[in-house]
Amino acid sequence: MWFLLAVLVVAVAAVAWGWFEAGWVRYRVLDVDVPGLAPELDGMRLVHLSDFHLGVPSRGEGAVARAVAWTEARDPDLVLVTGDLLSRPRGEARLRELVARLPHAYAILGNHDLAVSRDPFSTPARVDDLGSATLLSDEGRLVEVRGRRVWIAGIDPASRGHESDLAQDADLRILLTHFPNTVDRIEPGSFDLILAGHMHDGQICIPYPGGKLRLAHLRARYTRGLYRRPAGLMHVSPGLGTTFVPFRFCARPEATELVLHSG
Repeated sequence: MWFLLAVLVVAVAAVAWGWFEAGWVRYRVLDVDVPGLAPELDGMRLVHLSDFHLGVPSRGEGAVARAVAWTEARDPDLVLVTGDLLSRPRGEARLRELVARLPHAYAILGNHDLAVSRDPFSTPARVDDLGSATLLSDEGRLVEVRGRRVWIAGIDPASRGHESDLAQDADLRILLTHFPNTVDRIEPGSFDLILAGHMHDGQICIPYPGGKLRLAHLRARYTRGLYRRPAGLMHVSPGLGTTFVPFRFCARPEATELVLHSG
C-alpha cells in the first residue's frame, strides 16, 4: 500500500514538474567564432527561435510569448525561426500577433506545419506568408547588415531539392533548415552558419550522471547546441513548444542569442 502511494506521489510530482518546465524558458547568449567573418560583422547578434507548436493547449504558448518579449527587448540584428510554427490552424492568429513583434525576422516551416508527423494532435496548418517576417521556402534573401551582404536561405521541409543549390556568395551565408541531419548532406563551404530545430532537446528525458537519455530521439546525432561539421557551424535550438504531450522533462525551452565573432 505504501509502495503504491509512493509511486503515485512520484508520478504526480513528475507530471506537475513536466507541466511547469514546459513554460520555464531559458534565455541563453552564446559567443560563436565564425572563421573568416568580416570585421564589420564582429559582434553581430542573431536570435534563434524554433518549434512554437502553437494551436494546442500547452504552456508552450506562454514560453513562446516570453521568448518573443525577450527578443524584442534585445533588438538583435536578425531573428531566425526554424520551423514548426503551428500544430493546428487555430494558432495562426496568435502566431501572427507574436511574429509581428520580432525585428528583422526570417522564418521557415517545419514538418508539423504540414502535419507530416506521428503526432495525433497535429493537423495541417501551413501558412504562405507571415506579414512583417519573411517566410523562406527553398529560396533566399540578400540583406545588408552593418554595411555587409548577408545571405539568408531557407529550406521547405517538404523539399527534395539540394541544399547547396541555395548557396550564394556573400559576406555571411546562413541556412535555415528544420532538420539538423541536413548538415550531413551539405557540401563543405556552402554556408558559414546553419540553424536547425526539430529536436526539442528530447523533450522528455531521463537524466543520468554526465548526461541524459532523450526518449524522443534515442539515436540522434544532433540534439541541441553547437556542432562544427565539415559543412560549417550548426546551432540546434531546443525549441519552445511541445508535441504529443504538453510536458518537458530535463529539456527546458530556450531562446538563444548567437553573438558572432571572427574565428
